[in-house]
Amino acid sequence: MGAASLAAPAMAAHAQTFPAKPIRLLVAFPAGGPTDITMRALADNAGKVLGQPVIVENKPGAGGTLPAQALQSSAPDGYTVAQIPLGVFRLPYTTKINWDPVKDITYVLNVTGYAFGLVVPADSPLKTWTHFVAWAKANPGKLSYGSTGTLTSPHLTMELIAQQLGLELLHVPFKGSADLMQAILGGQIMAAADSTGFAPQVEAGKLRVLNTWGAERLAKFPNAPTLKELGLDLVQNSPFGIGAPKGTPPAVVRRLHDAFKQAMEQDSYRAALARYDMVPMYMGTVAYLKFAQETFARERALVERLGLAKPL
Repeated sequence: MGAASLAAPAMAAHAQTFPAKPIRLLVAFPAGGPTDITMRALADNAGKVLGQPVIVENKPGAGGTLPAQALQSSAPDGYTVAQIPLGVFRLPYTTKINWDPVKDITYVLNVTGYAFGLVVPADSPLKTWTHFVAWAKANPGKLSYGSTGTLTSPHLTMELIAQQLGLELLHVPFKGSADLMQAILGGQIMAAADSTGFAPQVEAGKLRVLNTWGAERLAKFPNAPTLKELGLDLVQNSPFGIGAPKGTPPAVVRRLHDAFKQAMEQDSYRAALARYDMVPMYMGTVAYLKFAQETFARERALVERLGLAKPL
């Protein structure tokens, strides 16, 4: 009890002076992609609020789960925070880990979510979704599509689509949108399932959107049908936010939450999101933890339905 009573004032003093040095924000995808670009805008705004720089550090690979894994060995002092994509909640069902995605992360706030779709090169003979499905059925296992990584939302959604339609597709994983766009523009794959990181290439006339995956058509691509319009009962959006190590003091979490919430409300961040048909999607600390708990349960059902769960 004596040690605890001594620790409490020390933690309070730390929270009052936080931050006294730069903060690292670990981002799950490579530099130059939509996640990196939007998170850098958010980090710049948050740094101005906090009075210390928020430095983005890219940790791509492993389906977007490396930042969350890095939190497990980071000090719970608020100086290391991480992007938490949905893939984090699938980890225990697909690989062996010694930590819990819900209990071993402090959920600070949710900031936005991805809009997704499927694109092909502008000169592709697969001009519509009907052409895509027909070619895939006529050529089992030969229609190649890329995603932002194995067990990411684009990969799993395409596998659900293939399952519903009886298609056999060839999946090619990449580390993120930037690499994926290079591959499809270079002719290495026939299609790309991605967040709307493809928007600049579509607007430049290099790619064509076959469908989008939200509940409604995207304002930027009004001619692209949703999956539901194409007869598939699927809606995929993928909220993500910021987490800190387990045990981060509540006062520090509150400071981080307030700073990033202010950062979300700035025009520069909203403009960065708008480039990719993304919008601010705020969840506070309590709501974000509840979302994590519910998503963790839901993702298990999805992985098992697709037969991708690994025996542990």
